[in-house]
Amino acid sequence: MRSRSTGTEKHQTTRRAVVVDFQQRPQPTFAKEFKVLSGDLHNKQNAGYTNLIACNSAKQSERLYSIFNDMEHEVAFTPLVLDLHEGFIDPELKLALYTDHQIFERYHRFRLKEGFRKNSQALTLKELTQLKPGDLVVHIDHGVGVFSGLEKIDAGGSMQEAIRLIYRDNDILYVGIHSLHRVSKYSGEEAGGAPNVSKLGSPAWKNLKERTKAKVKALAFDLIKLYAQRKSKPGFAFQPDNYLQHELEASFIYEDTPDQLKATQDVKRDMEKATPMDRLVCGDVGFGKTEVAMRAAFKAVCDSRQVAVLVPTTILACSMPRASRRA
Repeated sequence: MRSRSTGTEKHQTTRRAVVVDFQQRPQPTFAKEFKVLSGDLHNKQNAGYTNLIACNSAKQSERLYSIFNDMEHEVAFTPLVLDLHEGFIDPELKLALYTDHQIFERYHRFRLKEGFRKNSQALTLKELTQLKPGDLVVHIDHGVGVFSGLEKIDAGGSMQEAIRLIYRDNDILYVGIHSLHRVSKYSGEEAGGAPNVSKLGSPAWKNLKERTKAKVKALAFDLIKLYAQRKSKPGFAFQPDNYLQHELEASFIYEDTPDQLKATQDVKRDMEKATPMDRLVCGDVGFGKTEVAMRAAFKAVCDSRQVAVLVPTTILACSMPRASRRA
């Protein structure tokens, strides 16, 4: 048999704090001084360290290589496509890890996963819930009508939800939820007055669409002729990006969005052609159009060309110098 003590004896465990020193040091600050960075990488390599530079994208790694090549500095480092916030130096492991965020003094931005992005179907349903009775809408087949709310109708023996549209002479058209892609909110009232409500069964809407298509085709034909003439005329071909351009673009504190990167590449490709350039960059407020314009303007300046920037408001004119200093 085992005996069990029933006394009030307390068993205490003595704990001793253990401090482990990993001897790691933070990455030094270079403030975009690539000569200092090059010297530090050489010193680390001569001391037996392995140099790693973590970049959030392969494009950023290419910029670093281009900067060092243009400076004619042979620097040995291993690029990592890894989005890290801070680097470190480990003397014990002989490892030096740098990050492009700290080298270029750029903000580290949190990235949302693909699954959290909005889709077009959710946007359509959101617009539907925001419609109010009396709002004008356009049906691609029947023209301009008046939104009159949602209603359940009998469709082949089963009840389905549909939107009710009222046309001229109080004619009613029901559009099923599955056909919402054929209906859109009328957005031309700000251009000057409300349009006339269409008449169901009348050829007026079909004729209007045909006339509009004919005008669009004529406009497209004139544009094709105009651009064919421009293509036949010589223009100034800008040189490929140099190390100053790479340094400027790498030093922007915010990362490029995919649309910004594509727009910048398209603009540069046009600038490097020996034909006149015609390109319009469109985007909503805050989408980064100024950053694209700054890259193009700097590319022109690097080729000894003057640049004029025209803006519609004083606020934008004041923000351009700040963007230049920030870059």
